[in-house]
Amino acid sequence: MPYVDLDGVGISYLDEGAGDPILLIHGFASNKTVNWQYPGWVDLLVKDGRRVIAIDNRGHGESEKLYDPAAYGAPLMAEDAKKLLDHLDVEQADIMGYSMGARISAFLTLNHPDKVRRAIFSGLGYGMVTGVGDPEPIASALETERIQDICDRTGRAFRAFADQTGSDRLALAACMRSSRQKISEDDVSRITRPVLVAVGTKDDIAGSPHKLAELIPHAEVLEIPGRDHMVAVGDKVHKQGVLAFLNNIEA
Repeated sequence: MPYVDLDGVGISYLDEGAGDPILLIHGFASNKTVNWQYPGWVDLLVKDGRRVIAIDNRGHGESEKLYDPAAYGAPLMAEDAKKLLDHLDVEQADIMGYSMGARISAFLTLNHPDKVRRAIFSGLGYGMVTGVGDPEPIASALETERIQDICDRTGRAFRAFADQTGSDRLALAACMRSSRQKISEDDVSRITRPVLVAVGTKDDIAGSPHKLAELIPHAEVLEIPGRDHMVAVGDKVHKQGVLAFLNNIEA
């Protein structure tokens, strides 16, 4: 996979296909392969005539691992995404993020609206504003030597996912302690690009997609029936809804 140094942080990415560019930003403890290649998103979007760029966020996948929470944060990772687009000479792209990636996408859209044509916030609804829980049980679970010693259910689930993806658990713990910056209702309402908020109907992490969409002037909601936070990513309804959004809404 291509690799680039972005102001001292090594970032891995993929760049496939040709046509209108779309940048994919994965969720916490995932990576570009698990979040986007394995569920078929990259192939789907390339076949739809798009140039697909997917980033490994710092601390994740094949990108550089950092162990200071101050080296993370969604605004910082949004700057990585912007710098990657600049490196690739992409003036403007559609942006799609899942969970933490949706939060990063929101900061990118807020801070660099000229770089974003349309945005898809998947796996995160009003939790973007309220937050999605205490990060410490998850961070502590990632630092615990044996998974069987973890009592917190959510922490144990994220630890299992981190083990499954072969992640650097200490880098993820640092990221977890700083990546969940809330975005105020006032800031969310300043997003003027077309937005799709896509959340599973059984997702108990994301928060209400309708409540988030009500704050954004040009937003619509895609409900992913019967899917929770962990399995909504590759759902057929999710894919069909995103393609319809990308193909039918003008920037």
